[in-house]
Order: sequence, then C-alpha cells, then structure tokens
Amino acid sequence: MRATAIFAAACGAVIALLGWLMTLVARTPAERHAVLVSAAVAVVVQIVGFAAVRAAGKPRLLAMWGAAAALRLLALVVYGLVVVLPPEAALLSLATFLFVTTLVESKLISI
Repeated sequence: MRATAIFAAACGAVIALLGWLMTLVARTPAERHAVLVSAAVAVVVQIVGFAAVRAAGKPRLLAMWGAAAALRLLALVVYGLVVVLPPEAALLSLATFLFVTTLVESKLISI
C-alpha cells in the first residue's frame, strides 16, 4: 500500500508538470480541457495498473506488468474511440502521460 501511495504521488507530480507544459502550448480552451481530462484518465489507469502489478507478487511480476501494459493500450484505444474532445490534444497527452509514468513505474516497482 505504501508503494502504491508513493507511486500515486510521483505520478501526480509528473503528470501535473507535463500537463502544465502541454497546456502552455495548447491553442484553444478545448485543447487545454482535453489535456486535463487525459491527465485524470492517466492517473487512474496508472494507479490501477501499478496496484495490480504489486498485488501479483514476484512470481508473476513480469506477466502482470505485461497485463498492465495491455491495460494502458486498451485505455488509449477506448479513449480514442469515445473521446469527444479535440482528438490530437487528447490522445497525444494521454499517450505522453502513460509513457512517462510507465518509466517512473519501472523505478518504483521494487520498493
């Protein structure tokens, strides 16, 4: 539970920073809104994936990490199909958030 809380805080910080940077280059209020919605989706998906990987334990760590990666891809595809926001800003920001926080996850998975 402690590791998940640390990961959630790290994800929140990384996504907040990236989201702020992305909103600076967004041209319209709709694009800025898309970035914020994508940030919320990314936080939820990443925390669920991380918690699942941690719950699997060491014997099934790699298999569950693969399942978490599939969850991220599925989230991106479903988000792309149902998003009513500007699709470029929404998908680019979600993909960026998921990618960068997955790099953070690899550093925190063993704590």
